[in-house]
Amino acid sequence: MARILVTPRSLTAEPPQVLGRLEHAGHELVFCRPGQMPSEAELIELIAEIDGWLAGVEPVSPAVVAAAERLRIISRNGSGIDNLPLGHLEERGIAVARAMAANAAGVAELAVALALAACRHLPQVAAGVRAGEWPRPKGREIDGAVVGIVGMGAIGRRVARTMLAMGATVLAVDPFRPALGALAADVAFVELDELLPRADIVSLHCPMPADGRPMIDGAALARMKGDAILINTARAQLVEEEALLQALDRGALATYATDVFAVEPPSAGGLAAHPRVIATSHIGGLTDASVHRATEAAVDNLLAHLADGAERRATA
Repeated sequence: MARILVTPRSLTAEPPQVLGRLEHAGHELVFCRPGQMPSEAELIELIAEIDGWLAGVEPVSPAVVAAAERLRIISRNGSGIDNLPLGHLEERGIAVARAMAANAAGVAELAVALALAACRHLPQVAAGVRAGEWPRPKGREIDGAVVGIVGMGAIGRRVARTMLAMGATVLAVDPFRPALGALAADVAFVELDELLPRADIVSLHCPMPADGRPMIDGAALARMKGDAILINTARAQLVEEEALLQALDRGALATYATDVFAVEPPSAGGLAAHPRVIATSHIGGLTDASVHRATEAAVDNLLAHLADGAERRATA
């Protein structure tokens, strides 16, 4: 029936059984290089005869969209769509579907893990012990800390619940100020300018601003406490990298813990190598449960859209 391109690295390295639902429905699966993020050239080569695309975080350029002669839907195995040229897709009538909140637990848990690692200097301690040393730096506790969460969607709310359970005071920034249910009594909404100088830990869980400019720029970093921890499991471009490096170099920020980089993998010797940076390799949603939920949702969206399209063509 339809040819479906599969490009997320977590799915091409070890294709899960859930993809069999697409084949059972009569569709043909096409994979990019196993375990590799596809380049623009590879996508252009693959996309011409593709009807549906189960996509990951790989950048999709207007040139790729222009080469997609038959594409009807891009189904993300996650919620982010910053990697997609939405205007070009809309012009071509190509639908975009997302697996909303499927990886929320995995990303939230990683954000908390990064906060703990920064508070207790775990990378430095582990490296020292491995080298035969016995480092014993004095850590800090989340109990009693002020934690600022920027973005109170599914991930931000999970981080808030965990931090509250650990004894933190939680402040939140979100322009939409969504209803928080049981969290409402314990989480205070504030503006970013108020949150930054008060928070001991700031964790980012939001999309890019509409104007595409970094949310945490030099001015924002200057408002933060000198011993603050900044955590980014959302989008690299939320933080202005040059201003961040300057803040880290002069000790105006204790630690930057991040799972995302503007270019992945980052270049050797750059931001990831800074002694005040804890870096992970975009693994927030890379857990068995998160990948399964996200893939199930992406497959559901593909099957529903392709079946609907086939029905409309049959009745036309």
